[in-house]
Parts: sequence; structure tokens; C-alpha cells
Amino acid sequence: MPPKLHQLLYIVISYLLISSIAIISLALGSPVDQLTQLIAYQALSWLGLWALLKSPRWLHILLLPAFLAVPIEIYLRVYFNQGISTHHLGIIAETSPKEAIEFLGHKIWLLLVVMLGMFGWWLSILRTCRQSSALDWAHWSRWPTVMIFLTGIGIWGYGEQVGVAGSASKSSSATLIAANSTSQLKPSSWASGISRSMGISKELESLLQALPLLPQWANIPYDDKIFVRSWPFGLILRGADFWSERNYLARLSEKSREFTFHARQTPATPAPQTIVVVIGESSRYDRWGINGYQRDTTPLLKLESNLVSFSDVTTAVAATRLSVPVIVSRKPAAQSLKAGFSEKSFISAFREAGFKTYWLSNQMSFGEFDTPTSVFAKEADVTQFLNLGGFTNASNYDQVLFEPMQNAMLNPAPKKLIVLHSLGNHWNYSHRHPKEYDKWQPSLFGVSNPAYTDLKNKQALNNSYDNSILYTDWFLSQLISRLKDSEQISSLLYVSDHGQTLYDGNCKLAFHGHNTQYEFHIPVFMWFSDRYQTQHPDKISQLHQHKDAKLSTENIFHSLLDMADIRYPDEKLERSFLSSRLKAHTRYVDSYGWSNYDNSTFKGDCREVMDKKTPISQEK
Repeated sequence: MPPKLHQLLYIVISYLLISSIAIISLALGSPVDQLTQLIAYQALSWLGLWALLKSPRWLHILLLPAFLAVPIEIYLRVYFNQGISTHHLGIIAETSPKEAIEFLGHKIWLLLVVMLGMFGWWLSILRTCRQSSALDWAHWSRWPTVMIFLTGIGIWGYGEQVGVAGSASKSSSATLIAANSTSQLKPSSWASGISRSMGISKELESLLQALPLLPQWANIPYDDKIFVRSWPFGLILRGADFWSERNYLARLSEKSREFTFHARQTPATPAPQTIVVVIGESSRYDRWGINGYQRDTTPLLKLESNLVSFSDVTTAVAATRLSVPVIVSRKPAAQSLKAGFSEKSFISAFREAGFKTYWLSNQMSFGEFDTPTSVFAKEADVTQFLNLGGFTNASNYDQVLFEPMQNAMLNPAPKKLIVLHSLGNHWNYSHRHPKEYDKWQPSLFGVSNPAYTDLKNKQALNNSYDNSILYTDWFLSQLISRLKDSEQISSLLYVSDHGQTLYDGNCKLAFHGHNTQYEFHIPVFMWFSDRYQTQHPDKISQLHQHKDAKLSTENIFHSLLDMADIRYPDEKLERSFLSSRLKAHTRYVDSYGWSNYDNSTFKGDCREVMDKKTPISQEK
């Protein structure tokens, strides 16, 4: 084979191999959505950059990060059925070498060897590119190709920011303003995300509004969600989105940067003390055995004598990104839909009172549903996000939180607050637990992409949900055992962010976002050590008295600070279920406006919450 042909084939085959990572799921037995469009996007990307840079040697230098990322991408696709995301880039950026070694263990050496091999492969291709000019685009057609691509990008960018006639995707200045003032709404594309992160002046907004729409024929058929999955060029969009999210998080944090509670512990407790808060996910009250469910889904928790389960607690909104801020801060329920909050969370109050604070999460750190929670997580002295697989895919089980929790408990700080954000009972339910908890059959265990909208799967779906609760029972009992073993003054509070609707009776709805009682009525319990009970007998007495009180997630912040005897000037002990001053308050839920939960009826088998009066209108 002639040397030039040999070199040409080596370069082309290498680039085909690196591009094929986008469709590696086919080799793993899983389908690839929009396969034709994905391949077309990749081919056009190679063509456009080849034309722009003329020679592969210049393009290849830009590909070094992609080659080094290959082992991580393959690992995530093999074990979690997804590629590198904005969240994973956040983990990489925020994980120290020490934490990486602790997390990966002996695998760190295998990863380094593979990455070294990838670097050697990249280096050999670069050397071949420099030795051969066989792929240099010297033909006159290069410049027309460049102009076509640049024109297309220009038309697409104009259409994204100004709009296309007859298209519903116009980015109005109102949308950009809302996003720029830390709205929870996400832009439709990465380009809009960059606009949001950089900020946009009123003059530019006015200019965009005044510009004419493009004609319908100029609507470029491009989809971010497809291109971001391409390889290696999709990494550019993922990096851009990560950069945008980092800036977005910084702006959300800026709103409360100067806020302080002026909190202190009174009286100060010299003995070692650990408080654990577990924020559950998608768990509904009536599927827990300790709450009267006919199935024994909580066989271990029911053995705990120092555990009090509350019978009547509501969450305001059946969405994690909107419910968690109400749980961890003093944000009123009726402001749940508003962007951001000017105060910090109970984490900062505990820090002010001398506690070492931790936020250990098996959820995601960045994204439409996660960044608002990350703002509060970043208040902790130590913040770790351990989820590698996402929500709907197979991911780490919640037991991944055991080791970092144990490390936190071994820290010499005498007083500690440890927040564990679990993946809990989030869909796909059968991905939330190992095989030994697949008790009720038939289930969806082992089914990678079940048709959850098919009512034929109703029984399997419900069985899988109960199996996930059974695993949660074990997970929580393990946490309690670790606190018992520490022999410290300790307590644990569990609260779910929202519940689930599960085709109840003749109800044709499942999951959440349907305004049903099943989604607003959540499980909450408190466990306390013997030493805690000895030190705080009055609080335990009040705890038992209030286990059937009408509570909401607005009570959590105040109760947690009261639990640790943390005082501050404008405290509200009438919101603490550990205080004799506890008073009832209006419990608003997001159902056709802000409905008064205690003045509502529950419609049909779905038990849709319907206010007997006119619900309060909502501000967003």
C-alpha cells in the first residue's frame, strides 16, 4: 500500500472511530434516537471544520480534549446509558484529585493508563497529519463551502435571537429578560444560554425586537438535543452549557450573598452532635408501611422505637426544583414559582452557629431542574455530587452516600450537619434498587425502557415503586444505625420533595405534575438518639404531640433550627413541630392557582385537589 494512502486511511479510520462513540449504544444493544439526523450532523460538522481549517493537522489539535474524554464517555455509556453531560463536567471541574482517588479507588490507575493510551493515539494521528498533505483541502471548492456554512450559521443565529415567520420558537426579549434575571425557565438552545450567561442590555433587546423576522424558508432544521449527542463536536455544546450554568448559579447565589441569620446555638452544646437531613425524592405518604400501607414496605423502620412519623404533611409543588427551596429555606410556599430567593438556607444558619456542614447528593448539580437546588448546596462547607447516571437511567443507588457520610462523621468537628439528597423513588423505579429488593412481582426490574404510559404495565409499575420504597427503608435504617453507633447526640429528619400519582383506581395519570393529593401528601419522619431524648425531653414530648398536626414543608426550616437549639432574632417557633408554640398555618398547594389544601375537595380516583373557593392567582 502506498505510504500516502496508508496515512490517509489511518487518519480517516481514526476519525470514524472517534465519531462512532456517538452510536456506541447500538453495540450495547440499545437503540439510538434520531440516528439519521445524528449521523448527518456529525458528517456536516467534519465537512465544515475541514473546509474552515483546510488541513486536519489544525483541526486535530482542537480534538485533544475529546480524545482524553473518550474513556469517561464510554464508561458512562456502558454503565449508565448516557454520555458526558453538563452535570458530569461540573463533577470533574469541582472534584479535587484527592476526592477523585477516594471515589475511583484502584480504578484511577486504569483510567490514567487508558487516558495515556488515548493521548498516544492522538499524538500518532497528529504526527501522521503533519507528514501527509493528502487530506489538505486545496481545491477551489473550499471557499464556497466555507461561505455556505457561515451563511447557514448566520441565518440560524438570527432566527434563534429574532425569529422565523410562522415559527413558535422566537426568542422574545421578554424571555431573555426573564432568564437574565435568574428565571427558572431555560432557554431553548445553547446560544440563548450563552446570551443569558453574558447578559443582554435593554438597548440590544429593543434592537432585537425591531428586527424583521426571517421568511419561513430560512428556518434551518437544527436541533440542539440531537447535536449535543454527536461526537466529538457535541462536547463543545456541553462545555458551553456548563459554562452558562456556572454563571447562572453564580447570579442566583449573588442574590443572597450578603444575607445573614445572626444565628447562634443557645445553650451551646459541648458534647459531639450530628444532625442528618435526608431529602427524599418522589415518595408518597401512603406507600410506606409505617404509615398504614397494607404492604410491609418499611419493615426496618417500624422497628425503630425512637421514630415519629408525621401523618399530615404537604409539599407546595410537585416538582423538585420548586419544592426543595421551600424545604431548605424560609421561602414561602406561595412564592415557589418565583425565581431565586433573597435568603440563604438552614445550612448557613447552622454554619453561623458553629456546625460543620455537608451537602452530599445522589442527584444532579446542573440543569433545568437542578441548578436552583445547587445554589443552596454550595452554602455547605463540603459539597459533593455523586450521581453519574441521571434520573431516568440506571444510576448509583443511594447507598453511594454511605462512604462520604461516614467520612463526614469521622471529621473532628464536634458539631455537624449532614444533608443527604437522595435519588429515592424517582422514575425509573426499578433502577432505584438492586435485585435483592425486587420483592413484589411482576415488576419492571431489568426492563431498560418500559412503556410507562401503557396501562398494561400498571401492576408492574406499582410493584416496582413499592420495591423502591423497600430499598429506601433499608437505606434509611442504615443511616440510623450509623448514628446509633456514633453514640453522639444525634437526630435524623427525612422529608420527601413530593409524591407520585400511580394510576390509582381508575385514574389514568402517573408520575407527578397532576395536582393530585398523592403528589402533595408526603412522608416525613424524625428519628432521635437516646442521648438526644435525654437532653431534650420537652422537644420529644412536643414531637409526639404534633405527629398528627397539619404541617407543610414550610415547617422544616424552623423545626430543624429548633432541633439544634439554634436561635436567631426573627425566628418563628410557631412553625416548629418541636415547640409548644406551634400554630397551624394555611397550606397552599399548586393546583389551578394556590389552593388552600385544607379547604379543598379531592376529585375522582386521581384525587385532584380542588379549592372550594377561588384559588389565589400565582406570580412567576
